[in-house]
Amino acid sequence: MTPELSALAVAILLHVALQGLFAVRANRELGPRYTTGPRDTLPERPLGSTTARIQRATDNSLDSLILFAPAALMVGLSHYGGPITAAAAWVFVAARLLYIPAYALGLAPWRSAVWMLGLAATVVLVVATLV
Repeated sequence: MTPELSALAVAILLHVALQGLFAVRANRELGPRYTTGPRDTLPERPLGSTTARIQRATDNSLDSLILFAPAALMVGLSHYGGPITAAAAWVFVAARLLYIPAYALGLAPWRSAVWMLGLAATVVLVVATLV
């Protein structure tokens, strides 16, 4: 497996772990009756600020994967990978690892800077397949 596809696998596992973290916290705060129900109404009480941030980080993680996954696949399938694309793929994973606590802890502007690093790494992968 290429380094880019390995990074994709790790990024997917990271996203699954983040979903699990959010689910556990939401179940604790809202109760399983609400979280396993149809959620047709708003919860009786809102999520705590940290859990709400983790929910937004989870949503952002999916948004990032929507861009990163095809970029990593393009490099892996086109065989245009090399040291730069391998590094970019792992920079993306590292950025996602840093993004979660930065968002959960409300670390502005660091959260946005880390997000931009991950996006830039994704763009490097795409550009590598075009040149």
